[in-house]
Amino acid sequence: MTTAPQTAQSSTDRPTIFVMYGASGDLSRRLVSPAFFELARLGRLPQQWRLVGSGRRDLSHDEFREFIREALEEFGPQPADGPWDDFAQHLLFAGGGFSEEDPGALLDVLAQAREDLDGDAQVVHYLAVPPDAFLPTTKAFAAHGLVEGARVVYEKPYGTSLETFEELDTEVQRVFDESQVFRIDHFLAFEAQQDVIHARFANPWLSSIWNNTHVAQVQVDIAETLDVAQRASFYDATGAFLDMIVTHLFQMAATVAMEPPADLGPGALQAARDAALQDFRELDPAEVVLGQFEGYTAIDGVPEDSQTDTLAACRVWIDNDRWRGVPFLLRSGKKMTADEQRVTLVLKAPADGPYAGADVQPATVSFSLLDGGAIDVSMTVRTPGVAGGTVDGTATLPLPGLDGQQPALPYVHLIEHVLTGDRSLFTGVEGLRAAWTAIDRFSANRPAVESYAPGTWGPASVEALAEPGQWILR
Repeated sequence: MTTAPQTAQSSTDRPTIFVMYGASGDLSRRLVSPAFFELARLGRLPQQWRLVGSGRRDLSHDEFREFIREALEEFGPQPADGPWDDFAQHLLFAGGGFSEEDPGALLDVLAQAREDLDGDAQVVHYLAVPPDAFLPTTKAFAAHGLVEGARVVYEKPYGTSLETFEELDTEVQRVFDESQVFRIDHFLAFEAQQDVIHARFANPWLSSIWNNTHVAQVQVDIAETLDVAQRASFYDATGAFLDMIVTHLFQMAATVAMEPPADLGPGALQAARDAALQDFRELDPAEVVLGQFEGYTAIDGVPEDSQTDTLAACRVWIDNDRWRGVPFLLRSGKKMTADEQRVTLVLKAPADGPYAGADVQPATVSFSLLDGGAIDVSMTVRTPGVAGGTVDGTATLPLPGLDGQQPALPYVHLIEHVLTGDRSLFTGVEGLRAAWTAIDRFSANRPAVESYAPGTWGPASVEALAEPGQWILR
């Protein structure tokens, strides 16, 4: 089978010290540490490396290793399925926290790690900490001389408004060169989300319909049946719109909307997404629906009078020649009908011929991000048999198992891309600025939160956003 050349190195030979701030937190346990172990299991880490956990807790190196082992046993991959004994010897812990005033034990542990490695080690700072810690931690890097030659990874959200984005980024740009900075939106690393790019550009038939001549709507859905009980305090301070729409779904929409990049190199894809986001029209509050599922305020930790949105849906317009006039419908919420993560291009009805004006289901090209990913193509065909007529059918291409390969989890892709310097799956500063600018007017004129029943697709007004069409998931 012929494959395209790799766009970046698959590994790096440079000795690397990966410092994980917030190492004993939930993000580390569920996503970052398991991804690191998976890279070790696949032989994708540098030949010489150390993972240094940084946190307030006073853990010994062995206690931190046990913490990571227990995280793997809970979330996988299982320690028994990989080189656990060797992996564990690469883990160190620096307690006492890390701040501008007090670096805790980190500087001493970094010195130990450097002694363990041959040559000039690259340092990667990974901020698996709450967003309000990004700014003080950035200042601490400068205060303790941990900037030169380093890379730094910021989790989302990178700011919570245009104002806070600018405040944070001003400091980040003061301390680091932009080439050192990686800003995560992990939905960009899902296998099917990457295939929105690769399937489009590698297949001329798909590229040819990727425009307003053929597409009636683009729909991006991230729906969950779960509530917010495990993270109620965080969620109530954030809500669905800030947590999902202006971060994940804007980036997913920009991946669909972007113009063909010159190549698939590390910087070209990020630049193409950033350019698409700069074409997003300022969001109209009248085209936004906010919902809250019935029973939300009964959850422990949620105020009885909370107006936090657990669902957000909006209609976004993109002002360029390719997409002018095509609504991008974005929707995300909790306690909904089904668990779905999907990007769908809804094609226009036939304009001429025998089916012009006929009541047929619109054809779609859809990318599911769940279960390793799949690409679905639906269309109207003739009903088999003597009676004839038409029927709607869907052809599905599951991504797992293609060419004998299995999908990797998003954080596996992201960490390897940081290690190799590949920025293609990370958000750019100009794109993020454009996203926060697009919602600035909305932020000051938020619509009232509407109630919706658990197990539905949200308030009835969500349906109106798709008119004269309809949501594919309904």
